Amino acid sequence: MRWVVLALMWFATPAAAVTCADITYQGNSYTACTVDPAREDVRLFHSDESGSVLGSFSAVDDGLAGQRLAFGMNAGMYHPDRAPVGYYLENGVQTMRVVPNAGPGNFGLLPNGVFCITDKTAQVYETLRFVAAKPVCRDATQSGPMLVIDGALHPRFLPDSTSRFIRNGVGTTADGTRAVFVISNTSVTFHEFGALFRDFLKLPNALYFDGKVSRLYAPALGRSDFGFQLGPIVGVVE
Repeated sequence: MRWVVLALMWFATPAAAVTCADITYQGNSYTACTVDPAREDVRLFHSDESGSVLGSFSAVDDGLAGQRLAFGMNAGMYHPDRAPVGYYLENGVQTMRVVPNAGPGNFGLLPNGVFCITDKTAQVYETLRFVAAKPVCRDATQSGPMLVIDGALHPRFLPDSTSRFIRNGVGTTADGTRAVFVISNTSVTFHEFGALFRDFLKLPNALYFDGKVSRLYAPALGRSDFGFQLGPIVGVVE
């Protein structure tokens, strides 16, 4: 029953710059951070003004003159040079096109998706729907696979899978008024991770960001994960 108690605490917590909590579901531990994009400054970060890749939460925080990073998470797959694998848009500037076709690795395990941020909303779109709808995003990052598509788990996820990693991703409400960023604290399968978003968090759409290199910056929890340098980073600035 522990996860039920945590769920009640989770949804009863007053809104803040970003609200993070540790939760347990089906025997796995996660940390989830809820963001209201209409009230909070959600942004993507990749490179500084000189074009050098930031790569870490500390580099992002150091570049926020007069402000601070209240939350951060790696936000999409990247090449060895840390360039985004798929579509990337930051403050209205596109540096990588949409990749709509299947390909190798988790990114190419269609359907994949795009996380789109505006000044008031944050929403996960399946990639082909994103291309057709042409939403006007301020920031956007493409990753894959989708974890949840219109309330259904990705069709390739297997309940008896043995592939387990630390994983992270984001889920959004249908209207884009709430985004929940989650990182697993124990190794989980895709099926377990997707079920968390669909069945526990009750979010109709969710997108996988990455595994193995998953990182979280949550100073309210005293947490600042470190490791290999990152590509795209999503954060809340205050």
